[in-house]
Amino acid sequence: MIFTGNPGTAKTTVARLVASGYAHLGLLSSGHLVEVSRADLIGPYLGQTAPRVRAAVEQALGGVLFVDEAYSLAGDAYGQEAVATLVQLMEEYRGDLVVIAAGYEREMDAFLTANSGLASRFPKRIAFPDYTDDELTAIFAHLAAAEGLTLAPDVPGRLRTVLRDIPRGPSFGNGRLMRNLLDAAVAAQSERLTASGAPSDTEIITLRADDLRATAPTRDEATGLYL
Repeated sequence: MIFTGNPGTAKTTVARLVASGYAHLGLLSSGHLVEVSRADLIGPYLGQTAPRVRAAVEQALGGVLFVDEAYSLAGDAYGQEAVATLVQLMEEYRGDLVVIAAGYEREMDAFLTANSGLASRFPKRIAFPDYTDDELTAIFAHLAAAEGLTLAPDVPGRLRTVLRDIPRGPSFGNGRLMRNLLDAAVAAQSERLTASGAPSDTEIITLRADDLRATAPTRDEATGLYL
C-alpha cells in the first residue's frame, strides 16, 4: 500500500489498524507494526544496506512494515539497493507480510518510478487529506482530555483563530501540531498558575484561551513549531 499525505494525518495510526485488522481476519499471523525510515535501512557503505533491509523485513514478518518517507530511498545507489532488496523480499514473503510506504504525494510518485517492480507491488493507494479546523479542534480537545485537562468555553474559538493564521502546505503538522500547541499551552498555564499564587483544584486542570494565546505561532514560526 501507498499512504500519501502531510505529517500528522494519522498515516502511522491507520497502518497499525491495518496490521491488527488483517491479523484479526487471518491474513497476517501476528498483526504487529514495524516502523522504519531511510536511516534504519541504509548502511554506511554499499553492500551493507541489503542486510539491514532484510533484518527489518524479517522483524516485520507476520505484520506490517511501515516505511516512512519512503521517497527518500529514491535517487542514489544506497537507496536503489534498499528498494531492490525490498522488492525481492516482498515477493519472497508475500504470504505473511504487508509493506506500507508513506510520504508526500508528489514525492511518492517519484518513488514508484525508482524500480520497475514497485508500482505492481503497491497497487493500493490511500490519500490522507489535511484535517479541517473543526477536526483539529476536536483532536486538541481529545488530547487535552487524555491528559486530564478541561477546556474553558472560550478555548475552541481561540484555537480556530490560531489555526486561521497558520499557513497550510506540505509542512503543515495537523495532529502533530495540535500536540505541540497543547504542550505549549500547558507550559503557559503552569506559568500563569504559578504567578497567581494559590490556584484552586479546578484551575489546575483548566486550560484557558489566554494560555493558547501565549503560544499562538506566527506564520514564520508555524513550520518549526512541530518539527
